[in-house]
Amino acid sequence: MANRRVIAYDSTLRDGAQAQGVSFSVEDKLKIVQRLDQLGIGYIEAGNPGSNPKDLEFFARVGELQLQHAKIIAFGSTRRIGITAAEDKNLQSLLSANTQAVAIFGKSWDYQVTDILRTTLQENLSMIADTIAYLTAQGKEVVFDAEHFYDGYKANADYAMQTLEAAVAAGASVLALCDTNGGTFPNEIFAVTETVVKQFPTVQIGIHCHNDCEMAVANSVAAVQAGAIQVQGTINGIGERCGNANLVSIIPNVQLKLGFDCISQVQLSELTAAARFVSEVANVAFNDKAPYVGQDAFAHKGGMHIDAVNKNPKSYEHINPGMVGNERQILVSEVAGRGAILRKLQQIDPSLTKESDAAVNVLEHLKALEHEGYQFENAEGSFDLLMQKLLGKFEPFFSLKQYNVNIYEPSADGLNSSVSIHLTVRGREATATAQGDGPVNALDKAMRKALEPFYPAIRDIKLTDYKVRVLDSNLATAAKVRVLIESSDQQSSWATIGVSSDIIQASWLALKDALEYKLVQTVKPLVAA
Repeated sequence: MANRRVIAYDSTLRDGAQAQGVSFSVEDKLKIVQRLDQLGIGYIEAGNPGSNPKDLEFFARVGELQLQHAKIIAFGSTRRIGITAAEDKNLQSLLSANTQAVAIFGKSWDYQVTDILRTTLQENLSMIADTIAYLTAQGKEVVFDAEHFYDGYKANADYAMQTLEAAVAAGASVLALCDTNGGTFPNEIFAVTETVVKQFPTVQIGIHCHNDCEMAVANSVAAVQAGAIQVQGTINGIGERCGNANLVSIIPNVQLKLGFDCISQVQLSELTAAARFVSEVANVAFNDKAPYVGQDAFAHKGGMHIDAVNKNPKSYEHINPGMVGNERQILVSEVAGRGAILRKLQQIDPSLTKESDAAVNVLEHLKALEHEGYQFENAEGSFDLLMQKLLGKFEPFFSLKQYNVNIYEPSADGLNSSVSIHLTVRGREATATAQGDGPVNALDKAMRKALEPFYPAIRDIKLTDYKVRVLDSNLATAAKVRVLIESSDQQSSWATIGVSSDIIQASWLALKDALEYKLVQTVKPLVAA
């Protein structure tokens, strides 16, 4: 079975767009198509040209792209009951998309035919055959999505297979077996898929799984092991209800674990970047716990784990993270031990050893801060600054003399807070006042206003996330809070942290670190105020 080609078929732009909270513009879809083509995806199912004007515009524009790997697929259903395929307006829309290939879904479960479509079993077979024969006569490559196939096979295997026979006889190139309700188990998927592969040796067999039992990836891999050579899914598994099979996990599983060809090694190394790109375009929070591509996928926190990984990464890593474009993370915390701290410290001073007083001092300081509520594994920007300060390598860019916060309600034009701030910038005074939507927003604006004349690089910083966690909740409104701020510029992103019983003070500490971390990277000379 080794070296068998497995084709990745992406339906992010169709199935993924059905996920709650996801809506792609035409420009979004065109960007994703180009990124998936670069990744080596074989087919990109891009929507139903008959369903809305946006998809019509997309199909009109996507033909202008010079794609290197992917075929664009238009998606639609079998003809309507009681008419010819040539009379069906949706099929005419499919043809107007001018794609080389089309995907047609039809019912394979007798219950769906009689109780949902409310037609006869024979008419459903005719709908499948007529539609595919009509499209193949127009020169189209047809993928038949056998909807509810596995449920249909379990209920009436003979009829489910008849639907496939009708599709093949009419000229379908691919039979995509769908676990539409997402309720089938891997052993069932394997057994049924193997039967279909043996019965239809002249066409490609595909698999299309939903994730309602959180088995979509496992089911897809089981189908490949049973002989399927096309795998349908979405990037990051987005889709209706619980989502679709996650191609970002399936591709490396098939390629690195089963040894089949799917995309090139160079393309595989772009997997992490592509997954994060699609997440960003879809405006969906990226899953840091995602296998292979998540930020935590190769993150190590426990001291014994870190020590073992430093000796040999395979002790706690199932692949080299670089193979999928990810990287190892050694997290810093009170359980990390001196080995993890040492690697960080040696980036500043290579002469340090595990037994150095500096390493011991940083570890003890870290434990004390974490006892106060700090948590540095997700705030390495603050930790990097902390190490530089403890090693005497940090020269402050500015210091706070005072800030004053005023909050007033009702607000004026959504601005209910003002902050005046007084800083010292390497011997010079800097003051500013700003209004904001809340005290933290006003504080951020005032800091930037005061510092930008001295450090123009601050203009590049964008605050991308702000999180507050209440500590010691039994103290109610007197409890400490942990503020985590994520920032980015055109080149990178970083996170910083602050802890205090005063949320504004905690926010100040995190904001201050965010700006100082950027300044450490740029180290630009002062300019005139």
